[in-house]
Amino acid sequence: MAREETTLSVPGPHGARDVRISSPSRVLWPEPGLTKLDLAHYLIRVQEAFLAANGDRPVSLQRFSGDIDGEQFFSKNPPKGTPDFIRSVPVVYPSGRSHPQLVLDEPAAVVWAAQMNTLVFHPWASRAGNPDNPDQLRIDLDPQPGTGFEEAVPAALELRSVLAEAGLTSFVKTSGNRGLHVFAPIRPDHEFLEVRHAVIAAARELERRMPDRVTTAWWKEERGQLVFVDYNQANRDRTMAGAYSPRPLPHAPVSCPLAWDELGAADPRSFTVLTVPARLEDRGDPWADMHSEPGTIDTLLGWWERDLEAGLGELPFPPDYPKMPGEPPRVQPSRARAKG
Repeated sequence: MAREETTLSVPGPHGARDVRISSPSRVLWPEPGLTKLDLAHYLIRVQEAFLAANGDRPVSLQRFSGDIDGEQFFSKNPPKGTPDFIRSVPVVYPSGRSHPQLVLDEPAAVVWAAQMNTLVFHPWASRAGNPDNPDQLRIDLDPQPGTGFEEAVPAALELRSVLAEAGLTSFVKTSGNRGLHVFAPIRPDHEFLEVRHAVIAAARELERRMPDRVTTAWWKEERGQLVFVDYNQANRDRTMAGAYSPRPLPHAPVSCPLAWDELGAADPRSFTVLTVPARLEDRGDPWADMHSEPGTIDTLLGWWERDLEAGLGELPFPPDYPKMPGEPPRVQPSRARAKG
């Protein structure tokens, strides 16, 4: 039996490149019936905004062996057969090991990733030319059980005010699920740990202002029905779905940038692989000017030092991290009480 495949001519800065798509009719999202070829066409239509947000950065590819309910895995190193026009950059992981990581620079590279069954793109907060120093401050507002997108919206609006007081201009996007991601462009003057401390300072200030709505508690049993301000997304090699990246949920949602004035009335379920290309064509990219005037984290680092003097120290790191200086014990509070 002949193998099913097609070839797409993908325009780009170096001219059109032919990208082979095998199994183009494979259904990735069964509910709307979207196929692998549909995914490739989506990425071509949103290419300019997608690459502005995710290009020139180390990126991890979340790949699926079948549809969204199938086996999934992450690719960080360039897989065998990566085309010559796709580059990589060496990055240092929390373990201290260094490996090359993929970088997407042109539309054909993104379509090739779709050919490799990539559904979700996870870019680093730093550029390929300076991978140790982020140029984005990122905060994930993660609604806990009993809360949802409606609870994340006021938290994001207040976080915008907090960051503005620290001299930062912030941008917002849907997570593609129930949460919101707030980004602020920064000068790449500090390494990941310092940026993490700036994020913690902003998260603590937000928690002070909205103690009944948000929490910085790392342990799920302590969060309650609040919106978790996930400061650990600021760590080295911790990523979230990039802007305009699809998500592996039944209705094929997209992590979609929004203008702040549309956030209050936004329905995250309306931003999908089917609807976002037309939205971009009609409204443009709300993140188009994100990096035109990057700020500094100096004020936030001052808040971090202030909190240290007040007795508020380091917060827990992800479980896959080595033990970090000043980190509290990684023991679930209920277990610590039982042991005591």
